Parts: sequence; structure tokens; C-alpha cells
Amino acid sequence: MTSAQQTGAYIDIADHADADDADLVDGFLAGDETYLAAVHHRWGALVHALARRSLGDDREAEDVTQLVFLAAWRGRAGFTPERGNLPAWLVGIARRKIADALSARTRRNELVAAAGARLLLAAPGEDARPETVLDRVVLADELSRLPAAQRRVLNLAFYDDLTQTQIADLTGWPLGTVKSHARRGLHRLARRLGEPDALECAA
Repeated sequence: MTSAQQTGAYIDIADHADADDADLVDGFLAGDETYLAAVHHRWGALVHALARRSLGDDREAEDVTQLVFLAAWRGRAGFTPERGNLPAWLVGIARRKIADALSARTRRNELVAAAGARLLLAAPGEDARPETVLDRVVLADELSRLPAAQRRVLNLAFYDDLTQTQIADLTGWPLGTVKSHARRGLHRLARRLGEPDALECAA
């Protein structure tokens, strides 16, 4: 998360394990990365639990937790103890990061739904239209460029209309793994389809 982690500063957490909240806040605001480590150690579970409950996904919750503490560290000058305690401030940041994650998820889902409706579910009689054929070729080509696991998950979702739970049952992969492959594949597909030439072909 920070250079503290990279340089092994987390080994000093024990030095602050018995520190009271006020001491942790003082060290944190002073820019001591070992105090950031201690703050993360003390309140990371709180942030993660909030993210996990809201997002329903451990990996996304872990990502959000890291973003929260990174944002807190970078924006620590904006924390005013007189206006509230540090855990409450972290929760406030967490709620914003969770909202961002949910918005990003919604955008991905909307994009894929629109792409699926446009590219894969053409109305009867439209299959022979040149633009429809091009759409299918573009999507098939982009899917073929994905890593095998991501491609398999998206093919099962697109073409077989399976839910992520059904895909997990079929493949034997953990649900979290399926979600991860889907999320990464969709991100890559969305990024590629979002390029001007791809949009022009799919219009």
C-alpha cells in the first residue's frame, strides 16, 4: 500500500500495539508511516467489514480497504480531531470509496448489458445485416484476445446466459474466482470496445 509496507515498516506495529487512540492519531498526522501501519492494523477490519457488507465480495472489499487507507494517508492534513475521531473519518472515506466501487460496477454492467443486447441478441431478421455481422465479428475477436479463464467465463455468461453461481458450479471454480475473471475480462473488453474504432464498428 505504501513504502512502509514495501520496506517492512509493518514489523514495528508491535511498538504501537498498546498506544491509545490519541497517540496513534498524533503519530499518523505527523507522517510516521509506522503509525499508518498501526492505524491500519487497528481499524482495517472495521473498514473491510463495511466494504464487504456493502459490496458482497471479499476481493473488492480488500481493494476498497487499501484505497481507504491510501486516501487517508494522502489526505491526513484534512483530518481535524476536533470534528470527530479517526475511525469515524475512515468510515466516511470508506463510504465514498464503496460508492465509487458500486458506480464502477454499475457502469461495467450497463456497458456489458448494452453490448450484449446490441451485439449478441439481434432481433430476428437482423442477422444478415452487414453491421450486425461486423458487430459479432468485433465482439468475437475481442473475446478471443482475453486470457483463457476470462474468455471462458464471459462466453458462458454471454452465449449460455449463465449466472456467476452457475458458472462456478459448471467449472468447479470458487465463486470469487469466477467473479474475478468476469470483472477483469469485462474491464478489458469494455476498455477495448470503448476505443473510437471499436465503437465505430459497433455503432
